[in-house]
Order: sequence, then structure tokens, then C-alpha cells
Amino acid sequence: MHATPATKASTKASTGTGAKAAVVAVDLHRGHLDPAVATMPVPPDQGAALLERVIPAFKALRAAGLPIVHVVTEYRDAGEIRSNPFWVSRQSPARARAMEHNLAGSPGLEIMPGLFAEGDRMVTGKKRYSAFLHTDLEFMLHSMGVKTVFLAGVNTNSCILSTAFEAVNRDFAVVVLEDCVDTMDGAEAHAHALEMVRLCLGEVSDSGRVARDFAGRERAS
Repeated sequence: MHATPATKASTKASTGTGAKAAVVAVDLHRGHLDPAVATMPVPPDQGAALLERVIPAFKALRAAGLPIVHVVTEYRDAGEIRSNPFWVSRQSPARARAMEHNLAGSPGLEIMPGLFAEGDRMVTGKKRYSAFLHTDLEFMLHSMGVKTVFLAGVNTNSCILSTAFEAVNRDFAVVVLEDCVDTMDGAEAHAHALEMVRLCLGEVSDSGRVARDFAGRERAS
């Protein structure tokens, strides 16, 4: 679903004059998106389609002046995963290998090819759904002067939604880039998560609109 003109206008307003924004890319790594090594895989066709959208989107967003911060899940050992009771007791088929997911030193930690570029920033050590919990993401964003976060990545209904809630709790304006998020949990979960964002957290837009908006500001300045 494309953003409406009203959404575009409110996205402009949310950043404020002179305020900075950044893209926060959550878990766009091989552990979800590379069928050869993924331990909690997005369906392969779905993951490939997501990458086909996100790679050019990130190039356009960088060209428009938006920095990109990549956040990657990483566990020292399976005990850090097993300490979460839900992940132990309620393993869906997509989570059948959750205890192996993104352990330190595993290939799943690598950002998918084409997504990371010179000048991008990296936050590692994410251990739960929120990209803020137990990481220095908030510190990094504040040090950059960021007031608005544009969210991209997987999974829409868990990590993206949880990160959106926590961003709002920390007084960031939130915009989820609909063309740059997806989930291994199905279309219904994806749609419900986006609706929750619209209802009580922020805006849902698309990367093309955002890139054009910020590119226009750069030209105007």
C-alpha cells in the first residue's frame, strides 16, 4: 500500500526543520535471507523479492542523504536464546532451528550482499525482538542527532513492530518503509503489524516517496 498525500505530509512534518533522520535496517542478514545458511528463513522467493526492492531502495535513500544503520542479531551461545520461554515452548515451523540462530561466528551474521555500503553504520548484539534492547542503537542515533527513524527489515510482526514501539517510547518519530519490510510469518501477520503501526505508532510509507522527499530538501538547501 502506497502512502497517501496526507502520510507524506505528516512524514515531512515529523522530522522538523533541521532535524535529522536515519534508516534503521533490522536483521537483513543471511540468517533470515540466504537459503543456504538461514536458520530462521524467510521463504526463499519472498526473501529474494524483498532484496530486489531493498537494494535499490537503500541506494536511493543514501543518495538522498539518509544514513543507514544496520542492526544484527547475535548470540554468544544457545543459552542466550533458550532463556526466553516463548522461544523454547512455542516454536513454529519457521522457528524450528531457533536455538541455532545467529550464534557468534556463524555465517548468518553477515549482511546480505548489496545492502551494506561505505558510510553505513553497524549495531551488533541484538538479542530480542527490539533493536534497542541491550544494544547501543539509541546512543548511536542520539549521537547522530536523529529524531526520525525509517524502519526496514524483518520480521514485520516481531522485530520491526517491537522496534517501532520502543522507538516511540524513546520519543523518536517512526516511519515503516512498507516496501522494505517482510516476514516469515505470513501475509496476515505482516498486514496486521503495519496496521498497528498506522493506528498507534507512526506512519507507513514507501522508500521511493521518502527518497524523493529528502532529495528535494537537499536541493532546496
